[in-house]
Amino acid sequence: MEYIGIDISCALGSLHDGEFPDKACLLPLISKLLGYAIVAASTTVKLPQILKILKNRSVRGLSVTAFEMEVIGYTITLAYCLHKGLAFSAFGEYAFLLIQAIILVAIIYYYSQPLGTATWIRAFLYCAIAPTVLAGQVGPVLFEALYASQHAIFLFARIPQIWQNFSNKSTGELSFLTCFMNFCGSMARFFTNIQENAPTSIILGSIIGIATNGSILSQIILYRKPEAGKEKKVK
Repeated sequence: MEYIGIDISCALGSLHDGEFPDKACLLPLISKLLGYAIVAASTTVKLPQILKILKNRSVRGLSVTAFEMEVIGYTITLAYCLHKGLAFSAFGEYAFLLIQAIILVAIIYYYSQPLGTATWIRAFLYCAIAPTVLAGQVGPVLFEALYASQHAIFLFARIPQIWQNFSNKSTGELSFLTCFMNFCGSMARFFTNIQENAPTSIILGSIIGIATNGSILSQIILYRKPEAGKEKKVK
């Protein structure tokens, strides 16, 4: 018995017999459910960051390069997964993350006026190349090379932000909730990748995500300024 690609027959059989499902039955089920939970959560993961920027009308402390590289990484990963025909539960979050990341970069551009020529060139090149990559209209060797580079892209997408946070001793307008969800998502995806015997390269990506997202989350907690206490009224 399957629902949206999830086999629940073994679990239902065990429960029907009055027994708790064993590990071999339960872990794959949890992995599939967790995979879809990650996809569902990804639809709003960057919303807190977007709303925080719009509320404060500021991109203080945010690394434009970091967010731009994140868009490139999501594009490559989504294109590769689509090209390979993987199950939606294994990569669906990248579709939603890409859409939100593009919106986020557009907002950062808006509040970073005036934009330099180099920024416009990067944006133009992405708009020109991304549709071709997403459609899979690139050579197999180049596709594999692009996918192999995604881990370096995601790593270097985080490093500028981590370094800027360290240099400023502040995380500016970074959203704690978005970073927390990114970290939890990396942890959950690591579990599903292990459970589904994903290739080592994919597991490595999850580990990089845990390390980098965890670093930024730690910085937010470390550099968070305590709220000023209310002054006592002097009579």
